Amino acid sequence: MGLNEKTSSGPNKTIRFIIKLVVAIVVILALAFVIAKLDLPAPKKEIEKVIPNENFEIVK
Repeated sequence: MGLNEKTSSGPNKTIRFIIKLVVAIVVILALAFVIAKLDLPAPKKEIEKVIPNENFEIVK
Protein backbone atom coordinates (compact mmCIF):
# COMPACT_ATOMS: atom_id res chain seq x y z
CA MET A 1 0.00 0.00 0.00
CA GLY A 2 1.50 3.28 -1.07
CA LEU A 3 0.80 6.79 0.04
CA ASN A 4 -1.97 8.47 -1.85
CA GLU A 5 -1.32 12.22 -1.91
CA LYS A 6 -4.16 14.51 -2.84
CA THR A 7 -2.96 17.92 -3.92
CA SER A 8 -5.35 20.79 -4.30
CA SER A 9 -5.42 22.52 -7.63
CA GLY A 10 -7.80 24.24 -9.96
CA PRO A 11 -10.83 26.24 -8.80
CA ASN A 12 -10.66 24.96 -5.21
CA LYS A 13 -7.25 26.58 -4.71
CA THR A 14 -8.47 29.85 -6.26
CA ILE A 15 -11.55 29.96 -4.03
CA ARG A 16 -9.41 29.42 -0.92
CA PHE A 17 -7.12 32.26 -1.95
CA ILE A 18 -10.07 34.61 -2.54
CA ILE A 19 -11.59 33.72 0.84
CA LYS A 20 -8.29 34.35 2.62
CA LEU A 21 -7.90 37.67 0.79
CA VAL A 22 -11.41 38.79 1.74
CA VAL A 23 -10.86 37.81 5.38
CA ALA A 24 -7.56 39.75 5.48
CA ILE A 25 -9.21 42.85 3.99
CA VAL A 26 -12.10 42.64 6.47
CA VAL A 27 -9.68 42.37 9.40
CA ILE A 28 -7.65 45.38 8.20
CA LEU A 29 -10.80 47.46 7.70
CA ALA A 30 -12.09 46.47 11.15
CA LEU A 31 -8.79 47.52 12.76
CA ALA A 32 -8.87 50.83 10.90
CA PHE A 33 -12.46 51.42 12.05
CA VAL A 34 -11.61 50.69 15.70
CA ILE A 35 -8.54 52.95 15.60
CA ALA A 36 -10.61 55.75 14.05
CA LYS A 37 -13.19 55.46 16.84
CA LEU A 38 -10.61 55.85 19.62
CA ASP A 39 -10.90 59.28 21.21
CA LEU A 40 -7.44 60.05 22.49
CA PRO A 41 -6.95 63.39 24.25
CA ALA A 42 -4.45 65.85 22.86
CA PRO A 43 -1.32 66.39 24.96
CA LYS A 44 -1.68 69.40 27.27
CA LYS A 45 1.92 69.89 28.28
CA GLU A 46 4.02 71.97 25.92
CA ILE A 47 7.48 70.62 25.23
CA GLU A 48 10.20 73.20 25.04
CA LYS A 49 13.85 72.36 24.69
CA VAL A 50 16.48 75.05 25.09
CA ILE A 51 19.47 74.57 22.82
CA PRO A 52 22.57 76.46 23.92
CA ASN A 53 24.30 78.67 21.34
CA GLU A 54 27.61 76.82 21.67
CA ASN A 55 26.16 73.83 19.82
CA PHE A 56 25.61 75.82 16.63
CA GLU A 57 28.24 76.00 13.91
CA ILE A 58 28.43 78.68 11.24
CA VAL A 59 28.42 77.12 7.79
CA LYS A 60 29.48 79.28 4.83
